[in-house]
Amino acid sequence: MMRVSVEIRRASQGFVTRERGRYTRHAFSFGPHYDPGNVSFGPMVCHDDHLLSGGQGFPDHPHANLEIVSWVLRGALAHADDHGHDQVVGRGSVQVLSAGSGVVHAETADPGSGPARFVQVWLTPDQTGAEPAYATAAPALPDGELVVVASGHDPAAPVRLGTSSATFSVARLPAGGTLALPDDARQHVYVASGALVRSSLAEPLAEGDAFRITDRPGLELTAAVPTELLVWTFSPAS
Repeated sequence: MMRVSVEIRRASQGFVTRERGRYTRHAFSFGPHYDPGNVSFGPMVCHDDHLLSGGQGFPDHPHANLEIVSWVLRGALAHADDHGHDQVVGRGSVQVLSAGSGVVHAETADPGSGPARFVQVWLTPDQTGAEPAYATAAPALPDGELVVVASGHDPAAPVRLGTSSATFSVARLPAGGTLALPDDARQHVYVASGALVRSSLAEPLAEGDAFRITDRPGLELTAAVPTELLVWTFSPAS
């Protein structure tokens, strides 16, 4: 049987949770949503796209031994935890909570900024029981460039991850703009907004669709309209 090196995951294939003030698209099995063939991708065990009404979200809840990475796409996300971090994180910002030995935190849409949309990824860390940590950054994102915003091994990354194999990058492409993906063997590419043109890989990809790539590095993508891509790569630490 031929090995599939590029899997297309459509937004319509994911699980959905609807609750008061919240709409979430889950890329992987989560809570009551379970598919034994879709539980993780490398160290990525959760990839959720959240839309929160103003002032709504997730009240205090605990986490441990996870790297929790959030990218804000719209509005602003208010974070507060029991380690003294209390911050509002705006559009175009990354937030990394290394839960380590244990953290209780809350995440809500900042009521002064209207609805908030953010993508949150959970990673398995290299070590368990570490001291919890928190960091944010708002990197410059020149059009057409793939910008590293968090990494476990790239010293130039604005924020450090506790998963040494992982790097998170963002690209904003103008209509017609192209992007050559990295050479890492394993990649997760998410269309956070906009759309990609039809290619040899698939019909056009739209918001919420994703590529899961294994052993096919260096692919080139073209935006049909202004598009924001969230790119995760997984490779051995350098």
